Amino acid sequence: MTVAKRTAVMIGAMVSVGALLVSCSGQVGDSGGTDSKKLVLIPGVADEPFYISMQCGAQEQATKLGYKLDTQAPTKFDAGTQTPVLTGVVANKPGGILIAPTHATAMANPIKQAKDSGIKIVEVDTALDDTSVALSSISSDNKKGGALAAQTLAKLVGDKGPVLVINTKAGTSTTDARAQGFEDAIKSFPGITSLGVQYNNNEAAQAASIVTATLAAHPDLAGIFATNLSSAEGAATGLRNANKLGQVKLVGFDASPKQVEDLKAGTVQALIAQDPAGIGAKGVDQAAAAIEGKPVTRKIETDMIAITQADMDANSKYFYKRKC
Repeated sequence: MTVAKRTAVMIGAMVSVGALLVSCSGQVGDSGGTDSKKLVLIPGVADEPFYISMQCGAQEQATKLGYKLDTQAPTKFDAGTQTPVLTGVVANKPGGILIAPTHATAMANPIKQAKDSGIKIVEVDTALDDTSVALSSISSDNKKGGALAAQTLAKLVGDKGPVLVINTKAGTSTTDARAQGFEDAIKSFPGITSLGVQYNNNEAAQAASIVTATLAAHPDLAGIFATNLSSAEGAATGLRNANKLGQVKLVGFDASPKQVEDLKAGTVQALIAQDPAGIGAKGVDQAAAAIEGKPVTRKIETDMIAITQADMDANSKYFYKRKC
């Protein structure tokens, strides 16, 4: 083989190896292949004001820090629906993922796979039971929020009578904590009897049916704590159908536009509002810190506030948005 021919073969081999490296990793020498300046927010479900408000806060903070943030949301609050969304995001290898797991255990393996691919994982709003997966978790102190709901409802019902908790899906870390916080705190009011927790599978119609059945068995029902939007909307429908609006006191969680309208109309007597924009912003802060090799905080909790019709105007900054 001539010297010229040997040189050509060697150059060809080097080009082939270089091409292989680029195709496998996105760029030569970058084994992770992630776009370190790209973040993706995967909320619990699309078109919900709480998560839209979170997206607004995250987007503003990402822009401020020089990151690009995309949002990809499942159509239902369900692990089976969220998993393929996450899988698609992982395939594009962003630098970080902010995710609200739709189930504390069922989402563990898909999120762990994302982590193992080199993507920085930050939990927002909800969290896995397995605390070894995410680098940081940002959420409201939901147990404290449930206790605040118990104190608020107790005052509304005059510290007496049976009360019910309507929760969404068992295994949702945030709402389970709210229900537990409520159940623990309501024990401090001896005149109040808890009828326990019932689940509506995140369906408002099912929550309405729960209220109808509970009123049939307990016509003296004094109050209801609804742990999320669908639970509150369904509970209000059940009370409306029974002509019990305002008589049975209803405390909802969150402050979406519809819930704020219900509070103003007297359909709901109080709301426990979170700070979703703050959760989103703090999530971006933690993801950016992880990507840049800076220290992260494993757990961050944000405060909540009880809002009634009397003070809703003064607390309007806590109302959630339909769009950024």
